[in-house]
Amino acid sequence: MSHLPPLPSVIIEPIVRRALEEDFGQSGDLSANLLVPASASGSLLMRARDAGVIAGMQAAQLTYRCVDPDIDFIIEAGDGTLVVPGTVVARVEGPSRSLLSAERVALNFLGRMSGIATLTAAYVEAVAGTGTRIAATRKTTPGLRALEKQAVLAGGGYAHRESLAAAIMIKDNHIALAGGIHAALSTVMEARDHMTTVSVEVDTIAQLKIVLPYQPDVVLLDNMDPVTLREAQNIIHSFDTNRLTVEASGGVNLDTVRGIAETGVDIISVGALTHSAPNFDIGMDAA
Repeated sequence: MSHLPPLPSVIIEPIVRRALEEDFGQSGDLSANLLVPASASGSLLMRARDAGVIAGMQAAQLTYRCVDPDIDFIIEAGDGTLVVPGTVVARVEGPSRSLLSAERVALNFLGRMSGIATLTAAYVEAVAGTGTRIAATRKTTPGLRALEKQAVLAGGGYAHRESLAAAIMIKDNHIALAGGIHAALSTVMEARDHMTTVSVEVDTIAQLKIVLPYQPDVVLLDNMDPVTLREAQNIIHSFDTNRLTVEASGGVNLDTVRGIAETGVDIISVGALTHSAPNFDIGMDAA
């Protein structure tokens, strides 16, 4: 997915500044300050060392802007771009000390987010032609959710729920602590705002049959094998209800995702997109 709208700077700038504060410590870049004259300038290239999808470019660019506004950061391969090893993804020019001081934080953002985008793209490709969407979850790195969700979009996936305030999602522990499934659903369906989506997680066919009469917006079929998923789909389609979104989760990996998608579910949510994505290798070389 290319040409993603940028995230508002007010969201990502605090993330970038925290990362820089962590890296600069109490004394700044001792190595660059001792080894490079203050008047020196130069140019560096960010180059992909893996094949995959680029993401995190906005955070990388903002990293350099926060360190030194005199740095020119030229994007050669924006978020959502498919690259091969050796592709130049960005060029940075300006004061040499600043080029070196911002390097690691910028590369950390690019490597982490491009890894997520690349893994997402693999899942999207695995379900191609089925009509099923691949979505992320809230299993994100604390403090980095906005960037990681954006990386999922760059890989062709969907963001799912952004936060606890984005939708009502009734899971097994909610049901247990609310006094049972009927109590939970009755309370939510009566009290919810008309603009708020309600999703209910079920892990058995018996639970599904209890949930459907309440007509939630989404039913999440959790940890069901393809045979059970097909049975659940048949029950849903035969029930006299408004069209609801059917989501599957649990036990999803690149070997199983195609079979799950072929059961006809609308969404497959995959926590691995953000909690298990390998780092994407991007290097910085002298121009």
